Amino acid sequence: MPVRQAALVAAVLLVASRAGAQSVEVSPFGGYRLGWSVSDVGGAPVRDDDGGVSFGVVANFALGPPVEGFSFEALFSREQARVKIEPSVFLPPATANVEVDHMLIGVQQELDNSNAFISALAGLTRYAAGGDTELRFTVGLGAGGKFFATRHLGLRVEGRGYMTIIGLGGIGVCSGGCVFVFNANPVFQADLTAGVIVAF
Repeated sequence: MPVRQAALVAAVLLVASRAGAQSVEVSPFGGYRLGWSVSDVGGAPVRDDDGGVSFGVVANFALGPPVEGFSFEALFSREQARVKIEPSVFLPPATANVEVDHMLIGVQQELDNSNAFISALAGLTRYAAGGDTELRFTVGLGAGGKFFATRHLGLRVEGRGYMTIIGLGGIGVCSGGCVFVFNANPVFQADLTAGVIVAF
């Protein structure tokens, strides 16, 4: 029957495309990064409300047979951010240009029978402004899709979320028992990106 034959052809093409998966993928990308959180640096609230253009490169290296779709992932992403600093309620906010770099590693899993994938990453975020540089711990989650025109060339679209720990502290009190209290000051951002996949 035509429907059964079409389903069989689609299944064969899908298996062939998975069997033709490559061991290494490199994807330069560009996109837009959104920051909607308020952080506290040195007692002064810092806001990144308007977001900015981001760009970078992500590389994937197959772990095990490429057909299984599980890979090691390394990501570098940069944003030129313009932030508002509010030193006090009596002073007007100041603006500053900040370079924000994410340098992360993790894993990616392609989902069965689809072009979709998910990823989990961890690493460092670098903040640079006015000759000062700070490094902070960051975790990230991503999801997206890959669309190949040939075995070696395709398109990758992805959304990623990042959580960066700006400040971390805690206190402990012991008297017949111990109580520990920890506090963290996280910053949340999201990246929407698209890029070209070069696979080999």
